[in-house]
Amino acid sequence: MSIDDIDRRVIAATQAGLPLCPRPYAQIARQIGIDEAELRARMAAMLERGVIRRIALAPNHYALGMVANGMSVWDVEDAQAEALGEKVGALEFVSHSYLRPRAEGWPYNMFAMVHGSSREEVERKRAEIAALLGPACRASDILYSTRILKKTGLRLRGEG
Repeated sequence: MSIDDIDRRVIAATQAGLPLCPRPYAQIARQIGIDEAELRARMAAMLERGVIRRIALAPNHYALGMVANGMSVWDVEDAQAEALGEKVGALEFVSHSYLRPRAEGWPYNMFAMVHGSSREEVERKRAEIAALLGPACRASDILYSTRILKKTGLRLRGEG
């Protein structure tokens, strides 16, 4: 997967995040000396090639009043995990979810991040997930965040 000089400039200009303005792609394009259409095409091509995985918003949940953040973990029957995982991931209050193989001493294969303004709210949402999973769920737990970790995206060596 090779990238050219313009791709490098696109990555360098976006690696700390998009500017908070009405037309962030236009602003970045001007900054690196290309037009907005080329910037968008290059970003789409890098996504397609796997150079970048996604363009996404990474909100600070605490600043939004979501001070209770819990990764709910679920031991779901393998035969139903994918279908149920899609349903859990589609819930409007689940910010991200995924399936992982179980590990020794760790029975959980489904994970779903839930945010709320209190632990009670998060527990209500966790109960909704449990109801959705029904008898396919054998066990669950929730791991609450205790601090904010810095979220960063792609970084080019020696830049940003």
